[in-house]
Amino acid sequence: MKPVKVYTTSYCPYCVQAKRLLNDRKIPFEEIACDEDDGLRDWLVKATGQRTVPQIFIGDEPIGGYTDLAALDKKGSLQAKLDA
Repeated sequence: MKPVKVYTTSYCPYCVQAKRLLNDRKIPFEEIACDEDDGLRDWLVKATGQRTVPQIFIGDEPIGGYTDLAALDKKGSLQAKLDA
């Protein structure tokens, strides 16, 4: 299974939802808090083109935020992406 990284902030409700979905599916993930790390936030913008959190990576691939994660799950392609 590819590793999952979730870049979050402490005040983000979508981050909570993304972590809940992953936990409900028993998908292990690494949470990386970027509340006070401007360099990390700048890197996320360069890597994803997005300023929002959560930003979720499966392996080295940025998949987007919570709504993107939920859409993959709803289509049934989340597990396939993890196993690819």
